[in-house]
Amino acid sequence: MRRLARIYYTIRPFLPRPVAIEIRSLIVRSKVRICGNVWPIDDRASKPPASWSGWPEGKRFALVLTHDVDTSRGHDNCIRLAEMEKQVGFISSFNFVCRRYPVSPQVLEYLKCHGFEIGVHGVYHDGKKFDSREGFRQRAVIINEFLALWDSVGFRSPAMQRNLDWMHDLNIEYDSSTFDTDPFEPQPEGTCTIFPFMVTSADGSSSYIELPYTLPQDFTLFVMMKHQNNRIWKEKLDWIVRMGGMALINTHPDYMSFEGGRLGREEYPSSLYKEFLEYICEKYEGQYWHCLPRDLAKFTRGSLFGTNKSISQLEKDTFRMRNSEHG
Repeated sequence: MRRLARIYYTIRPFLPRPVAIEIRSLIVRSKVRICGNVWPIDDRASKPPASWSGWPEGKRFALVLTHDVDTSRGHDNCIRLAEMEKQVGFISSFNFVCRRYPVSPQVLEYLKCHGFEIGVHGVYHDGKKFDSREGFRQRAVIINEFLALWDSVGFRSPAMQRNLDWMHDLNIEYDSSTFDTDPFEPQPEGTCTIFPFMVTSADGSSSYIELPYTLPQDFTLFVMMKHQNNRIWKEKLDWIVRMGGMALINTHPDYMSFEGGRLGREEYPSSLYKEFLEYICEKYEGQYWHCLPRDLAKFTRGSLFGTNKSISQLEKDTFRMRNSEHG
């Protein structure tokens, strides 16, 4: 199955979008049958970091909402999505691609004025930034320019392609290009933790906080797997709450339909997301720390790692090895 996935990601740029989606959907649905012991819940991910002292004000769990804006269609849906979240009492971060589509200053200003966060989601979203070390350095220059332009401190890599060591080239406080468990991604190895952790450079000169997403992506659930409800989100959230972890979700305004009526091939009703937010409010009122990624990164660095405690390279390698066995 892994070999088939590698072949798919090699030829994907040459396939028509509907064909590529159908092939990937088949791969994903096939892997579900053999990954049931690690997805959507990997029980090994529940262990908190050493010296973990809990969330602010004794809250049971942290709640972080993030969105990757992959296309111009997603860009045009951002304000509608933000308005929907505001209605339920939430704010979130929106990660924009630097040069794939025009990013409206008006959209950025609206989001910032209403308390939302802006992050960077790669340069072109073409899956090539990690092809070579020099190529990544060149793109890092562009990413850093947009981080400064947008007053951003966070990054998420398109398709979750990553090299945590190279990312020290970025002027970031946090990265969110990993996950606790998601065997359906191009790089299926997860961090095997539902808690934030620090990534320190080999020479100890720089560090950033890693925020793995811990709830399945909407694209996986509703486009690839064709689920008609958000049951898996709720079940995974309930488990995270019991474990006292971080519930971090990554959704895409590109695939949400706000109109009702007949859905497109790659759409799902935005009501599934809104109903999930309402579920959180109703079931866990007063029990969660709702924060932006930048606030979570600051909290993590200040409280957990304020005495230079960080996740060691050995621990990072262990996270990857343990989960890669099931990838």
